[in-house]
Amino acid sequence: MTGPAPGRRMWPLYAAGFTTAFGAHAIAANLGGFSDDAVTSLLVLGGLLALYDGAEVLLKPVFGSLADRVGAKPVLLGGLVAFAVASATYAIADSPGWLWAARLGQGAAASAFSPAASALVARLNPVAKHGRAFGSYGFYKSIGYTFGPLLGGVLVWAGGLRLLFIVLTVIAAVVAGWAARAVPVVPPLPKKRQTVLDLARRLNAPAFLGPTAALAAATAALSVGVGFLPVVGRAAGLGTIATGAAVSVLALCAAFVQPRAGRALDDGRLSSRTGLVAGLAVTAAGLAAAMLPGLAGVLAGATLIGVGTGLITPLGFAAIAASTLAERLGQTMGAAELGRELGDAGGPLLVAGVATLATLNWGFATLAVLIGAGATLAATRGRTAPATETRP
Repeated sequence: MTGPAPGRRMWPLYAAGFTTAFGAHAIAANLGGFSDDAVTSLLVLGGLLALYDGAEVLLKPVFGSLADRVGAKPVLLGGLVAFAVASATYAIADSPGWLWAARLGQGAAASAFSPAASALVARLNPVAKHGRAFGSYGFYKSIGYTFGPLLGGVLVWAGGLRLLFIVLTVIAAVVAGWAARAVPVVPPLPKKRQTVLDLARRLNAPAFLGPTAALAAATAALSVGVGFLPVVGRAAGLGTIATGAAVSVLALCAAFVQPRAGRALDDGRLSSRTGLVAGLAVTAAGLAAAMLPGLAGVLAGATLIGVGTGLITPLGFAAIAASTLAERLGQTMGAAELGRELGDAGGPLLVAGVATLATLNWGFATLAVLIGAGATLAATRGRTAPATETRP
């Protein structure tokens, strides 16, 4: 591409990003409180939550490679249709057993259309516009994260968990039809044969590992903020409305920062390395601020974590896309998404483990130190070395 993609081609991709974020958080936030027939214990709740993320961890690299082989648009459409079918399964059956099947199907479907959408964002825009493109894509995902728990709760209150799955079925089907009409066919590019050793070298290159590690750290902090800031708020005597608003502040800050960070990158006012270091430092500061008592700690932590992750996300994906050959974008984006999923799972596990042995503040402090050490390491290193394969 020599120029930016027309807006009508990008909007369905933004809608796909919204769909995966809204669907994941709307259901996860409401499973425990509104589905006593299906969620009978914390163990069952944990299993239902893990099904979705587990499918993504296993399948995103697979579907990313498939997008390189057959084209990203078919994988995008297939994933959206599969998400609609999986959602309709529980909407029709409305039984606890089918809820497990629906969650597994949704996770597998999101594993297909999420890396395909990221690859299309990169393919449909020139490298010089990747910051804006990924900033806008991340903005709409953040909107999904923000409003998923709230709107999901309203839907479940009005019509039960089944109504939420019906709405998700409609959203995924509409986005699939929209994408089929508006997103152009981007054929797979010819590529030289790649051995397992070639893949290992490419994924171990600093130009991939650095941004992916930053994305994983950002996602870990985001998950910790969403999961544990309400705990801090409740311990300080805050009500559910106040703690829910704090989580919304986190997501809104991330949504506000991402497009601006992307534009700054494209305009040359911010480099990927500088932005990632700054984002990691701000994120670590947010985790440290969460240790402050009362509402001040909750709001300061939410704001700084949101700003930090908003800086990291578009710059990380833009850096990965810029250092990857176009014919390998699906595979590389799938691997980067895998890194994010590992951070999504590992961050809360680390904080919870430390909190079990000590206190929640020690959990925040541990993750803050690790992310701060990553920022220090990135700042003291020289400019990131080029990847084994780079885009021309």
